[in-house]
Amino acid sequence: MHRRTVVGVALAALIAISPLAGCVSGSNVVAPEVQRVLAPSGRLRVGLYVGSPTSLVGDPADPTAKGIGLDLGRDLARRLGVPFEPVVFPRNDDVQRAAKEGRVHVVFTNATPARAADHDFTSPFLQVEQGYVVPPGSAVVKMSELDRPGARIGVSQGSTSERILGRDLRAASVVPTPSIAGAVEMLGNGRLEAFATNKAVLFEMSDQLPGARVLAERWGTESFAAGIPKGRSSAMPTLQRSLDDMRATGVVARAVARAGVRGTDVGR
Repeated sequence: MHRRTVVGVALAALIAISPLAGCVSGSNVVAPEVQRVLAPSGRLRVGLYVGSPTSLVGDPADPTAKGIGLDLGRDLARRLGVPFEPVVFPRNDDVQRAAKEGRVHVVFTNATPARAADHDFTSPFLQVEQGYVVPPGSAVVKMSELDRPGARIGVSQGSTSERILGRDLRAASVVPTPSIAGAVEMLGNGRLEAFATNKAVLFEMSDQLPGARVLAERWGTESFAAGIPKGRSSAMPTLQRSLDDMRATGVVARAVARAGVRGTDVGR
């Protein structure tokens, strides 16, 4: 065998077994012990919730399904060299609870201080504005017009929006809803004056309710990151390198574009 070929084969073998190996041809070579920490069941169980393009829209078994969490979870599983297992819930609050209890291995979510008590997070890979969608026929133009007696503002049950707006709104009532689909129905039948969450979800909702409008103003910003349950921090360097490479190679940007997400800024 030619000497250069021998050297090349030996180098490839060293890369394949090294626990410090990074990206090779767009795929991370991950040490078995890191695989076991990030995917202890042998499959990467990624927590998703339906109705949000930041997470999942559609049936994950359907090739036309989209969502940032879906695409990044699938890509992460490929990098780890383990099967991808989407675990779907009706609400983001259910996803967070499942992650806290170890029933899912990774989440892609708004990295709030409250959630950091239960999760270790990477640095943010996406910023999403928070705002309001109002139903067809609404005369509301500014957010301040919604904080009035009798106004009912929908939020996802157990969400960050519920906690923040429950604290900040003075006159309007905050109404927890069981799902995004249920919130769209409530907007359409006049049971809500507005719904509040991140604008990626709001634009998706407005598409389902012709005439609905997402207000131009924002009341906050969500910082999306990958999170793993506390106690698995030894795998965090690998997770962070994977997210960094997803940004650098355009995986995050393509996931955002494929999901049709609006009101966002891809972190750098």
